[in-house]
Amino acid sequence: MSRRDNNHEIVCTALEKEGWKITNDPFWIKIGRKSAQIDLGAERIIIAEKENEKIAVEIKSFVALSTLTDYYYALGQFLLYKMAMQTQAPERTLYLAMPSDAYEELSQDIFDFAPFESLKHQLIIYQLTQNTGLLWIK
Repeated sequence: MSRRDNNHEIVCTALEKEGWKITNDPFWIKIGRKSAQIDLGAERIIIAEKENEKIAVEIKSFVALSTLTDYYYALGQFLLYKMAMQTQAPERTLYLAMPSDAYEELSQDIFDFAPFESLKHQLIIYQLTQNTGLLWIK
């Protein structure tokens, strides 16, 4: 089993506070003949619509010297997982979870860069304290 990201528990706790039930920790998928682990699978029942909403979350801590290099790695992993999920778990939406400070830095550098729109993906922005909510970017 691979090593968990430093902020795994922070994201789990924040998701649970928002009504999500962690169903898989980790969420396993196949990529060709290899197995891979997305950090979490979760679901919550939406009462108004009476259906389940299911997600998978890849958590990144962004602890390297370069936030941009961390993002390159995370985005590549995210896109590979997203392709695999299209056939193995199409009912789930994949999110990339990153700390707020990394998101703010990347917003200044590349998220506002026009060609980035073609790579638009779902993000969960978390604070490094467990007392705050999550920011969902779809």
